[in-house]
Amino acid sequence: MPRLEADRLCLEPRHLALLQDLLRQHVPGAEVWAYGSRASGGAHETSDLDLVLRNPVDSDRTVEGLAALREALQASSLPILVEVHPWPALPETFQREIERAYVVIQEGGGSLER
Repeated sequence: MPRLEADRLCLEPRHLALLQDLLRQHVPGAEVWAYGSRASGGAHETSDLDLVLRNPVDSDRTVEGLAALREALQASSLPILVEVHPWPALPETFQREIERAYVVIQEGGGSLER
């Protein structure tokens, strides 16, 4: 699985820091991967950011806090649209595609309970 560097995301450091703060607040135990054009290097300034939440203990289980995270992202000052999807809800073929090129935004391992 090619894990890519965060500088490929075309995000200003302050926006990446805000995103990571929101992730720590709402899904602290989740492993969060960016994928799509921002991860592959084909993004432009207004491209959306696609994220997937993975449960590091059991990737077939959904992570708690997804709805609250989506609300917080909408209310945030991030200048781009951030789409968040739970890993188990994605078709297996799409999961394999994501595994080819992704950027880890947050390592999993904190508390998954809310």
